[in-house]
Formats: sequence, C-alpha cells, structure tokens
Amino acid sequence: MKKISILGAGLSATSLIEYLLERAEQNDWQINVGDCDIDIAKHKVGNNKRATAFTFNVKNIDDVNKAVAEADVIVSMLPAMFHHIIAKSCIENKTQMLTASYVSKEIKEMGSAAQDANVGIFMELGVDPGIDHMSAMKIIDKLRADGSTLNGFYSSTGGLVAPEYDNNPWNYKFTWNPRNVVLAGQGVSMFIRNGRYKYIPYQRLFHRLSETSIEGFGDFEIYPNRDSLKYRKTYGLEEIPTIFRGTMRRKGFSRAWNVFVQLGATDDSYTIENSDKMTFRQFINTFLAYEEYTPLEEKIRNHFSILITDDVYNKLKWLDIFEDIKIPLKEATPAQILQYILERKLQLEEGDKDMIVMQHRFEFTTKEGEDKEITSTMVVKGETNERTAMAITVGTPLAIAVKMVANKELKLTGVHVPVIPEMYNPILEELEESDIKFTETERTL
Repeated sequence: MKKISILGAGLSATSLIEYLLERAEQNDWQINVGDCDIDIAKHKVGNNKRATAFTFNVKNIDDVNKAVAEADVIVSMLPAMFHHIIAKSCIENKTQMLTASYVSKEIKEMGSAAQDANVGIFMELGVDPGIDHMSAMKIIDKLRADGSTLNGFYSSTGGLVAPEYDNNPWNYKFTWNPRNVVLAGQGVSMFIRNGRYKYIPYQRLFHRLSETSIEGFGDFEIYPNRDSLKYRKTYGLEEIPTIFRGTMRRKGFSRAWNVFVQLGATDDSYTIENSDKMTFRQFINTFLAYEEYTPLEEKIRNHFSILITDDVYNKLKWLDIFEDIKIPLKEATPAQILQYILERKLQLEEGDKDMIVMQHRFEFTTKEGEDKEITSTMVVKGETNERTAMAITVGTPLAIAVKMVANKELKLTGVHVPVIPEMYNPILEELEESDIKFTETERTL
C-alpha cells in the first residue's frame, strides 16, 4: 500500500483530495491529510475508509519529519515559504514530493541532493504555473518538430468571476488569496518584444495594457507579469525575439486599480499608526495633500485628473472609500487596510461561481516561409463554492501527477517542472476528460 500525505487542506487542496480519495481503493493508496486546523482536514477526508486526518504544524520540525517519514509521497499545499522545509525532509527521508508552487531558489539548489537520494521533487503542477507550462510546451514542441521558427510567444491567465455572477462595477471578485491580489505586480515587470527589452516599474505597470477577446466571453485587458524573461530558459526559447506573460482582467479594472497604486495604498512595507482609529475616508486622505476645506472626492478628482473617469470614480465610490466606516485593524500596513476594504465588497457570494481564463498566442514562420499564428484558449468555470475553477485547475493536474508518481509511471529524480512530454502529455490528456481543455485556432499573418 502506498501512503500519500497531503500537507495543507485549504480551498486549493479540495479537488486534489477528492481525486485521490476517489481512486484510493483501486490503486491501494492510504491518503493522509494534515492541517493546523484538524476540523478542516476531517471535513476534507469525510468518512472515507482509505483516509485519515491529522494535526500538522509546519513550524514544528518533529511534525514535519514524522509526516514525511511515514509517507511514500508528500504533496505540499502549504504557503510557498515552507516548501523548502518539506523538500529538505523529503530528501533526507527519500520521500517523493509534489506541489503546485514555483521552484524557489532554495529548492532549485536541492536538485543534486534530490538526485543523489533518488528523490523526485515535482513543482509548478497547478494552473499558473502548471497548465500554462504544459499547454504551451505541447504546441512549442510540435512547432519545433514541424521545422517552424517561433517568433513570438504571449501567455496570459486570469482568475475571475463567471459572467453569470458578474454583478459589480469592478467586474471582479476574489477567487484566490486576496493578499496576493493586492500585492500583485509589485517589483519590475520584464519582457522582450521584437528583440527589445522592456522593464516596467510598478508605478507604470497598470498604464501598460494590451487587450484580447475570447469568443463567447467578451473582451479582456492584460497587464504584464513580473518576469517573463526567465521563461525563455524554461521553454528552451533563448533566442526568441518576443516573449510576454500577463494577467487578465475585465476591461476597465486596471485604470481604477491604478488609483490605489498611485496613492500608495498597496504598500506593505510600513504600518500606519492608530489605524484602528481611522475610517476609510481618513485612510484615503492620508495619501493626499493637506487641504482642510477641500472634500476628499474633489481631491481625488483633482489629483488623478488623467485617471479619473466617471467609470473609475463609480468603482471607487462603490467600495465605500469615501465613507466614515471604521477600520478594525491595529497598526496595519496600507495593503492590509486596502485588503479589508476590498474584501467587504469583492468576495464571492453564496452560489457564485468563478472562472479561469488562459490564452496563449504563438507567432511562427513555417519551414515553407509562411508567417502564421496559433491562439490556444482555455476557459474553466467553477462548480460550487468549494469546487471553484481555481481549486479544480490547481488541484486536478497536481493530483494526476501524484497518481503517476505513486504508481511509478513517473520515475524522474531531482527537481522538475512539467515541460517535458512524459509529464505534460498524460496530464493534459486526462485533464481533457474533465473538460479542462484548450481550443486552438490558426491563421495566416
């Protein structure tokens, strides 16, 4: 019997746990789910005879080593900052490890040690990163096999509310960690276009938008992700003249969000004294000039005269930022306060469903000299408040990979991401059975 232990039983682990529990009997698996909240772990395993729940604290090294030593396969669904702790223990205990998160510097440096221990550490197996890698590499490898030259690669993903439940002025609701949304884009965005390097600082990021459309789902805007350049090596595209990765939002979102960026309301580097004695209105006013007799509404319009349209103003007003609503957070950062303001209005409501959209564009020249473009698009809608599109697209590809490792269908050692055919082909094929698939169109340029 193979013992598979999942560390972390939050929302993103839902589909992963369900997939493994459904197949535990036929594959002779024992599924163990650990979380700092034992009730959450118990809820996820239910009454399944092949599963147990246990209390797990990643900050207790005894908990870590015990969980890892007792398992054949570890799936880490913990916050990214803890993966290297789990990976180190997996190498020491010769236990296979998988996760949906990015390869960190610490884990990358463990590659040789993992190989020496005959341990596979499989990462970036969620949606983004994960499905984006797999779906892109399938087409990139096919173009190479056909003798085509790839001239441009564009890839964008968005976690949004499904159109049927899109009922607020922002055309957006939180479908993943709100804190990550508030802090998104900070740093410098880097990409290359037609051989020219582009470096976009955070304060200019939401000015630099591109647009796309998805048939049946309308128009979207795209702002650049932090570092597109590193994917040249990941995808074997070191000489490509254009590579760009971005985040998709509904049109109009970025212009309004840019007001918060320009204010400084997304800053997480300092705390505001007596924040729990402030109101929303006072919080916003702290970032603007002291003009005793000028109303906040007028200050906003004057200070952001280029940004503020009626649509932007209505978005801001709808969030109640001009109201004297008390902030219940002590010594909070601006980003924490903004997150609280947003969470009041932008949470998924009972019965709402979310949506993941992903789109790749490949510009290439065939071996016959024709310039063409392939557009590959995926849209996945959530099913319930627990089986969200985000949870499904993060958990399902990871679960398929766990099955492959547990059943010894995947025997690689060292640190790997799913950019090779022996990983992406079986995962993509099974994802299609769950209606997680791409639609491709090709045109001549």
